[in-house]
Amino acid sequence: MAMPPPIKGILETPVYVDDLAQSHAFYNGILGLERMLDGDRINAYDAGPSQTLLVFLRGVCEADTTISGQLVPGHSMDGVGHFAFRIDKSALACWVAYLEEQAVAIESRVTWPAGGQSIYFRDPFDNVVELATADLWPNDPDKVGSAI
Repeated sequence: MAMPPPIKGILETPVYVDDLAQSHAFYNGILGLERMLDGDRINAYDAGPSQTLLVFLRGVCEADTTISGQLVPGHSMDGVGHFAFRIDKSALACWVAYLEEQAVAIESRVTWPAGGQSIYFRDPFDNVVELATADLWPNDPDKVGSAI
């Protein structure tokens, strides 16, 4: 059986919100992500080299649309979303202190079996945001611990 060409990574991660201005205050103002696109139905943020966080206004992307005459299929997501940003292990304590200063409640802290650590908190629309260190997954190039 023929194999497909290799996937190179995840280019975009979406999250759906009810107010783009309020979400910008969180993702740019608190998390410090640089906005690369400021639209009336979408904001796009630089989440690292070749990685983009797409913040869609809930309910306005369900219908197909066109960009330069090309079809972009409609999409949506119901309920609470979740995604993780990668951070250095040495930055974890600084992130905890910073989020506490910003009155962002840390909902959970997890130390994973292979040694990686995560903190979980919510954006203003109840989406679960995770900051995670290396050693969560065996395909991490910075993995220094044992296999999961």
